[in-house]
Amino acid sequence: MGSPFLYEPDLEIERTFRLRRKRQRLEEQRRKARRASPIMTGGDGEQRRTLTDFVTSGVQDITSSIAHPSMEANNFELKLCLISMVQQSQLGGTSLEDPNLHLSVFLEVCDTLKLNGVSTSAIRLHLFPFSLRDKARAWFHSLPPGCITTWDELTRAFLAKFIPSSKVAILRNQINNFTQKDDEKLYEAWEQFKDLLRLYPHYGLQQWMIVQAFYNKLTQSRRSTIDVAAGGTLINR
Repeated sequence: MGSPFLYEPDLEIERTFRLRRKRQRLEEQRRKARRASPIMTGGDGEQRRTLTDFVTSGVQDITSSIAHPSMEANNFELKLCLISMVQQSQLGGTSLEDPNLHLSVFLEVCDTLKLNGVSTSAIRLHLFPFSLRDKARAWFHSLPPGCITTWDELTRAFLAKFIPSSKVAILRNQINNFTQKDDEKLYEAWEQFKDLLRLYPHYGLQQWMIVQAFYNKLTQSRRSTIDVAAGGTLINR
């Protein structure tokens, strides 16, 4: 004799009811999440982005301008005290600041750190961004991602930005046109001449050329004093 029921009875009807309610709640949560998310799912199952999502930059779009070299050391870490030392002499990028002096001070701090498996260039590349602020830091972050791979490249880019060719021409003319004032003491003239050379260290003069250039720019009376002290004409010795 056949069963009087058209379908098999559910002997655990309460359990089935709870499972169905749970599935309904999960489906409702998924629908709400899809409505709130900027990423939608198309009919083919692929994720589609809204127009707002395309014009909004995400964190994944921000990359460093420095492509850091690989290192043998697995536990490389910049100490906060070292970063603090670098930040004490930050460059802001104004015309009153000395980029060459900034590099000199920065290298002095970097040279205090030596780590096995970490090159000097790698240490400098990691630390240099902390030495910049304001306009200088904005310039650094405006560089194309990964365009800097060595310390030499970073130095050239830095000097090209903050000591452009127009400024180089001015500094070169100041060195070439230097002259001692009539009422200026010898040591004062020498300090002034050294300041000009420090502002443009890439002038390319050897030590004897620097002495000769300075000597030729002195007043006649000062050159005579130097010649007497040297026991003859200094330029001929």
